[in-house]
Amino acid sequence: MTAGAHAFAARIWQALDGPPDALDHLHVTGTGALPSIFAVSDLAAGSLGAAALALAEVAGLTGPVTVDRRLASFWFARSLQPEGWPVPDPWDPVAGDYETRDGWIRLHTNAPHHRAAAERVLGPQADRVGMARAVSGWAKGELEEAIVAEGGGAAEMRGCADWAAHPQGRAVAAEPLVHVGPGGDRTGSGWAPRPGRPLAGLRVLDLTRVIAGPVATRFLAGFGADVLRLDPPTWNEAPIEPEMTLGKSCARLDLRQAADRATFEALLAGADVLVHGYRPGALDGLGYGAEARRARAPGLVEVCLDAYGWTGPWVGRRGFDSLVQMSTGIAQAGRDWQQAAKPVPLPVQALDHATGYMMAAAVLRLLARRLADGTGGGARLSLARTAALLVEAGAAEPEAPCSAVSPQDLAPAVEATSWGPARRLRPPVEITGAPMHWARAARRLGDDAPAWAADGAAV
Repeated sequence: MTAGAHAFAARIWQALDGPPDALDHLHVTGTGALPSIFAVSDLAAGSLGAAALALAEVAGLTGPVTVDRRLASFWFARSLQPEGWPVPDPWDPVAGDYETRDGWIRLHTNAPHHRAAAERVLGPQADRVGMARAVSGWAKGELEEAIVAEGGGAAEMRGCADWAAHPQGRAVAAEPLVHVGPGGDRTGSGWAPRPGRPLAGLRVLDLTRVIAGPVATRFLAGFGADVLRLDPPTWNEAPIEPEMTLGKSCARLDLRQAADRATFEALLAGADVLVHGYRPGALDGLGYGAEARRARAPGLVEVCLDAYGWTGPWVGRRGFDSLVQMSTGIAQAGRDWQQAAKPVPLPVQALDHATGYMMAAAVLRLLARRLADGTGGGARLSLARTAALLVEAGAAEPEAPCSAVSPQDLAPAVEATSWGPARRLRPPVEITGAPMHWARAARRLGDDAPAWAADGAAV
């Protein structure tokens, strides 16, 4: 059952304008699939495979690239098994799906300011019972727009056909899976891949949040990139920090303060790669628009994402994986497949994870271009366009579910995270000549100084 994974990898690789013969080196192993109407396990293996092919290309490796489809599926959910400490619940108590008077809506309230936006519309709520009561009198479309207008996150449940006919659905369908821009200024960067640890010395400035961007930079860190994640002073992602900070340095800066701005500008000037997920115009508002970034870092490779696409009436609309699944018809298709009374999302946040691996692949393809002609350049992706890729592939072939995680699936070493010891799943990809491993254990946001690692330090 690997043809579907190869098909996804080929679609992604074509979108990245990768050399077609590279696909001959991709091998997919493993049996079992995550239960879904859509081919989630194939998407997992295919997106990881595309990123691995791009890594092999940059490193100049011509041997086989192997993706374990079963392990890839697990990495789309959780890679960590804590030993003696709990991972917090990833969802806010009132986040979730609610029935309105004419259908279903999902509220995303994980961040305090997003919950506050929803409660400005619906009133303060202590629990799901109160929230359900408040939501029940609304029409789903009106409530979605009211919460979005307040700066919150909400999405009414639409069917696939409804989304295809929606102005934003049509706009997303017309966008490329990965939009790769032209090369920029030539760079004098001395970075080049190194034998055995291809991305050692590559400086990646990570300005992303949950979940796609952190997946991309986690992949790059697995091959030696010096990933420095920057967050504002008050931002936290406690439930997913053990997953998403693996291999990285994590610092805080307040870009409203002159000293921190000076630090950021120095870090940007020293970066090879910038990855961010800010909505359009957000960096401009901080004084770091595209021209300012290019001026400070000629030859910069820059990859960014948003939720609902880069054209159409919803440009800049706030969104997350779970919301995009509701908007694009995925949750309704799952409900119909299971003949359930409620929305049925994908078994994992596959749009986030797949988009993350595609972002990593885009970084690496742009680095290959920079090594060839000295220019940087940029790429952009969106969760909604990844959703279209999954839906266009059609229903998944019937397949037995993945067997449960076993001790043999875990890496032998115990990881000393900031929260306590843990075991990590084995890497889901094997690239001949470039083993994937992380020198830094997962850590809390803000655990490190805002500085690049000394050249030659273990990363």
